Amino acid sequence: MHVSSMGVSKLCFLFSLALCALLLLLIPALQPSQHQGDLPQPRAHTKPARAGTGASKIPQHPGGLVVPLQADVGKVTVGNYGIDGGSIGQAGVVVGAGGSRSRTPLELKDIFIAVKTTRKYHKSRLDLLFQTWVSKAKEQTFIFTDGEDQELRRRAGANVVNTNCSAAHTRQALCCKMSVEYDKFIESQRKWFCHMDDDNYVIVPSLLKLLSSFQHTQDVYLGRPSLDHPIEAAERVKSDGSVSVKFWFATGGAGFCISRGLALKMSPWASLGNFISTAEKIRLPDDCTIGYIIEALLEVTLTHTHLFHSHLENLQRLPTDTVLEQVTLSYGGFENRRNVVSIGGAFSLVEDPSRFKTVHCLLYPETDWCPSKAHH
Repeated sequence: MHVSSMGVSKLCFLFSLALCALLLLLIPALQPSQHQGDLPQPRAHTKPARAGTGASKIPQHPGGLVVPLQADVGKVTVGNYGIDGGSIGQAGVVVGAGGSRSRTPLELKDIFIAVKTTRKYHKSRLDLLFQTWVSKAKEQTFIFTDGEDQELRRRAGANVVNTNCSAAHTRQALCCKMSVEYDKFIESQRKWFCHMDDDNYVIVPSLLKLLSSFQHTQDVYLGRPSLDHPIEAAERVKSDGSVSVKFWFATGGAGFCISRGLALKMSPWASLGNFISTAEKIRLPDDCTIGYIIEALLEVTLTHTHLFHSHLENLQRLPTDTVLEQVTLSYGGFENRRNVVSIGGAFSLVEDPSRFKTVHCLLYPETDWCPSKAHH
């Protein structure tokens, strides 16, 4: 009887262990399952919109601004300035998503203005620039040339850079100078790089206000295309073949600006002579190569602005009452029909064929050489 009782106890004990094990296995299954939506999800990664791929792709730009790709799709304002130069009138201040008013104010000393020239234009073109707008930005303006000039050196000192590039107006010579411009800007530690030609007038306050609408730490490429469509280039690859690539570029003749944040990202293709080899890869000039690096390689979209002007456009079509609101002006065609801005002021066309002196005296009437009586 005792033995039988012990057997029953053992059976009960083993049954209890089995029941406990079963309950332990069932407990996780009985708990409510966690929904997938409650789990942390990876942030969606969207590829930056490429320029020229259609009206439906509108790139986002620093400060939350949206800039249309087509030149005829109206106007977006940056600060008090119009981007894409449509027919709509000037609008008020646009503050970006982060609130641009809280930023550290941009100062003139933060800008690196590079002026590309050549030895033969030191007298005919640079004298006019030094007399006018460069006098308002002496410390910020750097002259990149191809020949030593003691008179120019005396006037601008260390801000004259002899690139030792060829004086020929070839793709290789132009890219050589741009390469030096880029390296000097990186060395300067300044926030903005702005390239100009020696036939540009820079309205310095307008430039400062425009750049103040963006953050130099973000990817910003500002300028005006000379074409109404992206350029197409044959990109040479390591094998015998090549691939076609399309991108927008800002024409160097009107001037363009690049933020430091973006310029640093360009380094693998632009620094220490790499710019020249990159240009040879697509066999295009300096301003096209800048666009290739930024748009095709880095996939950063050009911000189109009609505040920059070159001699390639009909400058007489620029409304007279907006001339002083622009960022850059230019001139050309003196030998034939003058291509200059239509503006009256202190000088006649004979006295001031470029209209740069007239513009300067309207902006800075206190200048000692400005006549007190205007010609109309």
